[in-house]
Amino acid sequence: MANLRFFTDHALTLGATVTLSESAAAHATRVLRLNVNDSVIIFNGDGFDYDCTLVTVNKNAAVAKVAGQRKIENESPLRITLLQGISSGDRMDFTIQKAVELGVTNIQPIATERSVVKLSVDRAQKRTAHWQNIVASACEQSGRAVVPQVGAPMSLPQWLTANPQSNQTRILLTPIGATPLKSMPKPMHEIQLLIGAEGGLSQHEIDTALAQGFQSIVLGPRILRTETAALTAISAIQTLWGDF
Repeated sequence: MANLRFFTDHALTLGATVTLSESAAAHATRVLRLNVNDSVIIFNGDGFDYDCTLVTVNKNAAVAKVAGQRKIENESPLRITLLQGISSGDRMDFTIQKAVELGVTNIQPIATERSVVKLSVDRAQKRTAHWQNIVASACEQSGRAVVPQVGAPMSLPQWLTANPQSNQTRILLTPIGATPLKSMPKPMHEIQLLIGAEGGLSQHEIDTALAQGFQSIVLGPRILRTETAALTAISAIQTLWGDF
């Protein structure tokens, strides 16, 4: 069955009407071939799904009326912030999409010393908006009603300065690590997972992270690509301590 969930950034209340975004309207009308009186689900990240009925449908727009709301209880019991080194091509998009499906709470793109992609201020703003759209689409598909936020790209030292160590569990995935993930105790607070880009983290970045409370963790004997490393680590974390 087609997924009839759509994200909106508008407030939703019972009895109100909401205009679908241009992309959502195009998908609803041109791909799914929906018509007036068809039922859809709309969400805005507040933790509820809103049962709606289409009241206006044409090739350029779609308007739905809110008929009911349901609290969605499928969020992970873990708060996971993914600090992902900015990778090139489709790798970053893929990593963000799948990380959302796996239940991360926040995503912070990190401009590492070895990142191939170098973003100007203007390009960084556009990429952040693009990544946030990927997050919304991943929530539509996966049934999440809480939408993770993508932070503006920054360097690791900048992020560490803005986020001093407190009671978080900070995990640094490196090819060589002394501690297997499974030997760690279950975290009681936020988990912050740091993954390098294609070339990994520099020794300076590793030393800086370790000095700020990150623990060097190894998942196994094989070296993983950046997108594989992030998704494998999140899956392992959810299996050990979360809801897998």
